[in-house]
Amino acid sequence: MEKLLYPAVFHPEEVGGYSVTFPDLLGCVTEGDTMQEAIEMAEDALGIYLYTLKENKEEVPEASNPADIKTEGRDFVSLISYDELEYLKRTDSHAIKKTLTIPAWMDTLAKENNLNFSQVLQNAIRKELNLA
Repeated sequence: MEKLLYPAVFHPEEVGGYSVTFPDLLGCVTEGDTMQEAIEMAEDALGIYLYTLKENKEEVPEASNPADIKTEGRDFVSLISYDELEYLKRTDSHAIKKTLTIPAWMDTLAKENNLNFSQVLQNAIRKELNLA
């Protein structure tokens, strides 16, 4: 899973709030009423944009060096991070049904001990992927 940083240009609006654009990502634009909200919206917009590129098997553009981005007036550049795993945990937690096969004796013992098969499998996958 990827962890990336992209420069975003924050533009303070005259009526308050901020608009945010990503120079490297055509059409990736958002806004927020406060600095905190603008950052959160930028993180979300970046996540949607990059994950959509991956789903569509499109190339992810290389991020520019923030020092090379020219701004005007009160605009400023800030780096916004994208952690694919954290993004997916936050946005894609719907359940998927999986069929599995185990020996009958194991099924009997698990039921007798009130084991939750889904939880046991999730825990095992987390451990296997070093996510625990």
